[in-house]
Amino acid sequence: MPKDEEVLVIPANLLDQLGPFSGFQPNVDRYLSAILDRNNQSFRPRSLVEDDPSFKQLIPYVILECSDENQTRLFQYTRGKGQGEKRLHALRSIGIGGHISVEDATGDDWYRTGMQRELDEEVSIGCTGQQRIVGLIYDDSTEVGRVHLGIVHIMQLSSCKVQSREEQLEFSGFESVEVIQSEMERLENWSQLCIKHLYM
Repeated sequence: MPKDEEVLVIPANLLDQLGPFSGFQPNVDRYLSAILDRNNQSFRPRSLVEDDPSFKQLIPYVILECSDENQTRLFQYTRGKGQGEKRLHALRSIGIGGHISVEDATGDDWYRTGMQRELDEEVSIGCTGQQRIVGLIYDDSTEVGRVHLGIVHIMQLSSCKVQSREEQLEFSGFESVEVIQSEMERLENWSQLCIKHLYM
């Protein structure tokens, strides 16, 4: 991890003011405008905030969903060793996304700019789609969870045409929700929370 990488954060006390929660929070309207308000955001060195729970690093977590043969399918992959967060290596994930970098601080919406960059870097989407924000994740049961706040998006695709652009997204592809549910123990915590709250 580059020492000088600066990532987008919000102060932890903002969540306390809005209403503290742990796990998956479907009531996004209560939180979203304040979380995405530039007055509440700042860029700080990742090397410092990785171990500082007084700031929460904002992470877009985009679930790519399509329908095939009357089944809902989700894009999923195994995190390789080259991915930035070493604490998540070798776990399965249904979420595409990562940190919002200071390089994304262009235009009116830093968060959306960073989310689109992460999508473009990690996958090639060969069809149209519509996305919506469906929840927030704050998992204070783990070290990595305590310093991150996930904003969960579902991107509903018109077909199952997605390919990985990164070698670090290993064994990637679409799988039915039923199969993913049967292998829950292989999923990282955020993916488990999404499956339990959105697909069960």
